[in-house]
Amino acid sequence: MQPLQPMRVDWVATPPPGAYPQPQNRSQRLSYGGPPNYPVPPRWGFPLLAWRWPTAVPGTVEQADSVDGVRRLGRTAQNSLWLLGFVALWGAFSEIWRYVLVAMSRYGALSPGVVSASDALVVSSSAIAITGCALALILTLLWVRRARNVAATLVGYGPSRSDRAALIGLVVPGMNLVVPGSVLAELEHAVARRPAGERPRPSKLLRWWWGLWVGSGLMFVIAVLWSFRDSTQALADGVLLHALADFVLAGVAVTTALVVRRITTLLLPVDAASVRLMRVVEVKDAPEPPLRSVRASGSPR
Repeated sequence: MQPLQPMRVDWVATPPPGAYPQPQNRSQRLSYGGPPNYPVPPRWGFPLLAWRWPTAVPGTVEQADSVDGVRRLGRTAQNSLWLLGFVALWGAFSEIWRYVLVAMSRYGALSPGVVSASDALVVSSSAIAITGCALALILTLLWVRRARNVAATLVGYGPSRSDRAALIGLVVPGMNLVVPGSVLAELEHAVARRPAGERPRPSKLLRWWWGLWVGSGLMFVIAVLWSFRDSTQALADGVLLHALADFVLAGVAVTTALVVRRITTLLLPVDAASVRLMRVVEVKDAPEPPLRSVRASGSPR
């Protein structure tokens, strides 16, 4: 008698009925009911704006060291420099009028009202010019610092002087006549995308600015030394000296605004709308193209 073989049983686990919701078979398809309508106008969506600089949209954070930041700060610095140039011209003509009154006083007494008006113009123009110089200097220094950082990021190499060394060169007397021109020459060299090993060559506009900057420093020193003379003729000549100093200051302000605009424009990307489209009309003295070898009729391409 043979022993009984054990029965093989396979256990299969299945979820109990009702453990998962059964999908309902939809026999009917949903029909299109038209565009959505809202009881009130929705408050979400894209702003109704054309393409702008990224920081021009409200709610975005402006990065300090960016091309757009340089453009904004450069525009503010240019406005302050143009205002300073206007005030400097105002002060120059006020000094000239005072000199004319001094010359007329040799032949008779002058009207108190005319003298008071002349003094008011000279004093007010001097006060506004001092305030404008401080404001324009601060804005221009901030613009130079930001433009140097952005230019170093774009071209891949930084300036030879650090921000601290450049600031010291602007403060120390004597050095402040040489260092600013060198700093702007390096900045102009960088924004023009020239090689780092090439020697910076300042443009004609920058050379004019450098000369006027040195002239303004010399005029300031001469005016301070001239003030120690107390003779009548020295006082009269001092009026003309102050007028000449105001003209030089106006030239420095105007050329500085032009330099800021030039460097800022070189930093900005090229606008495609401003590029002149050109087409080839005729080619002269061009070498003949090389002859192609003759391909056999049965050879594959």
